[in-house]
Amino acid sequence: MMVQYLGLKAKAGDCLLFYRMGDFFELFFDDARVASATLDIALTSRGEHDGNPIPMCGVPVHAAEGYLARLIKAGHRVAIAEQTESPEEARARGGSKTLVARDIIRFVTAGTLTEDSLLDSWASNMLVAVSAIGDSVGIAAADISTGHFELVNVPHGALEAELARLAASEIIVTDGFIGAPLGAIQRPNAEFDSLAGEQSLKQLFMLSTLETIGALTRAELSAAGGLLAYLGHVGQGTMPFLKLPLHREVHDHLLIDQATRDSLEVNSGTKGGRAGSLLAEVDRTITGAGARQLATDLAAPLMDKARIDARLSLVQWFHDAPLLRDAIRMALRQLPDIARALGRVVAGRGSPRDVGQIRDGLNGARTLRERLGNADDRPLLLDQLLPSLDGHGAMVDLFTRALVAAPPTDTGQGGYIAEGYDAALDSLRLAGRDGRHAIAQMEARYRALTGISALKIRHNAVLGYFVEVPAKYGDALLAPGSGFTHRQTMAGAVRFNSPELHEEAVRITQASGHAVAAEAAHLEELIVYVLDRRDAISASAEALARIDVAAALAERAVEGGWCRPTFSDSPELHIDGGRHPVVESALSKSGDRFIANDCTLTPDRRLWLVSGPNMGGKSTFLRQNALIVLLAQAGSYVPASVARLGLVDRLFSRVGASDNLARGRSTFMVEMVETAAILAQATPRSFVILDEVGRGTSTYDGLAIAWAVVEGIHEKNRCRCLFATHYHELIRLAESLDALSLHHVRAKEYKGDLVLLHELAEGPADRSYGIAVAKLAGLPPSVIARAQTVLSKLEKGRAETGGLAAGLDDLPLFSAALNLAEARVDVLRDKLNGLDIDSLSPRAALDLLYELKRAAGEE
Repeated sequence: MMVQYLGLKAKAGDCLLFYRMGDFFELFFDDARVASATLDIALTSRGEHDGNPIPMCGVPVHAAEGYLARLIKAGHRVAIAEQTESPEEARARGGSKTLVARDIIRFVTAGTLTEDSLLDSWASNMLVAVSAIGDSVGIAAADISTGHFELVNVPHGALEAELARLAASEIIVTDGFIGAPLGAIQRPNAEFDSLAGEQSLKQLFMLSTLETIGALTRAELSAAGGLLAYLGHVGQGTMPFLKLPLHREVHDHLLIDQATRDSLEVNSGTKGGRAGSLLAEVDRTITGAGARQLATDLAAPLMDKARIDARLSLVQWFHDAPLLRDAIRMALRQLPDIARALGRVVAGRGSPRDVGQIRDGLNGARTLRERLGNADDRPLLLDQLLPSLDGHGAMVDLFTRALVAAPPTDTGQGGYIAEGYDAALDSLRLAGRDGRHAIAQMEARYRALTGISALKIRHNAVLGYFVEVPAKYGDALLAPGSGFTHRQTMAGAVRFNSPELHEEAVRITQASGHAVAAEAAHLEELIVYVLDRRDAISASAEALARIDVAAALAERAVEGGWCRPTFSDSPELHIDGGRHPVVESALSKSGDRFIANDCTLTPDRRLWLVSGPNMGGKSTFLRQNALIVLLAQAGSYVPASVARLGLVDRLFSRVGASDNLARGRSTFMVEMVETAAILAQATPRSFVILDEVGRGTSTYDGLAIAWAVVEGIHEKNRCRCLFATHYHELIRLAESLDALSLHHVRAKEYKGDLVLLHELAEGPADRSYGIAVAKLAGLPPSVIARAQTVLSKLEKGRAETGGLAAGLDDLPLFSAALNLAEARVDVLRDKLNGLDIDSLSPRAALDLLYELKRAAGEE
């Protein structure tokens, strides 16, 4: 057995091996140590290997899914080794001592799950393959639980934002991939061959050309090949359900990097879960598929005005029809998750319950189609969705006749094919029921015959049917001529057989076995029917999800008094009465009112410098405007009274920071890395929010960095930007930067206490109120008094000497400084181009280095 196990373990590689032994999956050696610690189960031992006891632990087969979920969540992968023949087949093959053959039938990994118990119903489960060829990176992403499959080609600089959008559960890359994402699994380069990937796509989707998908790059074909090869390996030759790939363009959606998503808490809150996130606050979906679609929409807001308006029109239609909206949402509540049921069926792991869920879901879709099709003034998007809900009538009717109302998950006991569907099956079931009735009559007759009232006819999986009597009556049935044959003696009972019971048991067993086999054959027929219509079923699931999202967004808009955003062709952002949806919701629960604020960014006032005290609402104001942009381009109403914007191509947020110790970065380093990314990638169509840039270092360094960043955004990036700061010296930039506008959050001191008004006003703040905020935070009075004394001295020094900003008045403008730096580079380039390096002596080369250094202005 251990020889067999070690052979399978070599095949499993770095996966934990679940080795089937009877009713348990057993793990041995290091796998057992890891699993016992992760699952908190007993670690035992069995036998010896190299003179040492073999560590061992196991989990019951019937409860394996729960244990698998915990192992996958802990970051492990698992190989499932099942028996591939019965003990009878093994004995027939090699005799009574022959070991039952086993093989790995499946690898269970984070990105290849299909079981409901292992997945979050509201979140997609993406497997992503990444391959780089030249200047481009190909990404292939699939959610095999629903069949979603997409391909995208991006420049290297956009890879992080795309991976953040996909939020992959598992990423695979080629061996030696430079800059591989943290935790990525490296696979052989041969699996990422682009020609093999092209052939695999054609074969899987039975296409003679890939033009129907789009103009795919070699990098995309390579990534697709790697993804399909990995799925073939994980499924051990069984491919999951994949729809024809959606070919995305990177400019089709608003790009948002991971730092911005974390800062804005789009899909997860500060603690890592959904609580406190934008998604949790917006989500009013009824179905799991709708929740997943909403998360996808928020992860990838659109860049196509027509598509955005189509979504918004559907939301408005539901918004303006409350009675219809309530009826549709009530109907959606009754529908199962047919997308994931279909995924399990296609993957070969479908159950009668999955087929029943497809039946019930499509039947509900048909009802919704009739209800929505009779409604007036339907928007264009709804008319495009409705046909997908039709066309399943024959299948629904067949499945309704074939399956019981609530089919089970387990097929072993049968009972899922409805009475009346198959007359022969009904006869077999009747024979089984009659046999069981005959056994009940036999039990009563045996009691009367023997005079033993405690006599019972029982059944178990090992002995089948048998007669059981208490031990004290055993001798009576053991006597010659009793008609009973001894089978087993227990501590308190004796078990027997009889010729009559044996004959009846054989009839019942045969009838039951034939009935179970007949049901399995019918189930296979229904599954084939599903497989033939899988694309149409998937389209229905997608249409239901989109309807659920639109009705849910309408519900949320009504709850919050949100407005429909509009879009213009100019790079503007005009918001009246904007609010932060998460903060507003939190305040309402405590009875407080959120203070709404306006924001207007135009080409000639595209950069706002926002000052004011901590806790005054600067960060909230910055974030709420970014979230309004995100919601609007995702096709949602927004928390404002008016919202008009020009489309944003990239969204950046650098608000707050923390150490990234895993990468060896301090808070200030994280801040600078994120700021550098913004300055390198923001375009005139981008929207940027920056809060307290430069605060992580000394005052002089911080002011210098903040000053230069404001100038850089104004002069080079020229994007819409909200820049919050405590550096009052920055207000001087309004004199030289014509598109910069000064604003502040209002605060007042009343009888020595600070009152934060959370209102935005034009002009700079008169001071930062830092000591007043410190007092609010509870610093001891003695510390507050000392701080006020020190502040008075500092302010007196500033009045006398010009203070911190002294010397900044003589700075050249940003553009002039940039031109001077470039001029120095030109001088150096000219000198270097005129050199004859081979003729230089060591002394002349050293003198030349000093000369170049002086020319560069370093001395």
